[in-house]
Amino acid sequence: MHRRTKIVVLGAALLLTAGMAGAATASGDPGKPSAATGKSLEAGGKPREAAALTGTAKLYRAAGDDITFAFDVHLAAKDKADPMKATGTFEWSHYVDGVGAWAKAKVDCLVTGGKVAVVSGVVTDTDLPGEKGTRVGITVHDLGRNDRLGYSWATTEDLGPDDLPKCVSSAPFEKVKKGTGDFTVVPWQPDF
Repeated sequence: MHRRTKIVVLGAALLLTAGMAGAATASGDPGKPSAATGKSLEAGGKPREAAALTGTAKLYRAAGDDITFAFDVHLAAKDKADPMKATGTFEWSHYVDGVGAWAKAKVDCLVTGGKVAVVSGVVTDTDLPGEKGTRVGITVHDLGRNDRLGYSWATTEDLGPDDLPKCVSSAPFEKVKKGTGDFTVVPWQPDF
């Protein structure tokens, strides 16, 4: 009798688990393909955006530099096949002892893969002389509380070459200051 009871309980648990998994897929579990449509869905059952990079963080510098990056970048579900239709802005500032500069860019490309995003844009507003109209690229690695960041001007004295291609940046070599990182990357899932 004891062995039969175990088998019945185990069988019921397996059926319950399978039923719950099927219900989650049918109801459109956020971020997972729906069984009916094959498309990723948001919590409300709408198609999720194709890719995104959001959040703000300060970079860590031992010398105490005040460096902040902020992103509000999105690629709509309808534009899934074209990362150059991404929209939004990103901005950054770098100050040492109150002296420094800031800039804001309009997005022209966003590509994400897993927890890594590369975004580029053209500087639309800045207090850096001669840099308005320059394309820049930034890479973010979303690692929870240990996010990392890199930028296209890492090896140049200014914001970089005038002919920088879209969605080009450097490896994410900078560390985010402890307790400030909240970058979120929504992975791109193109249909190839």
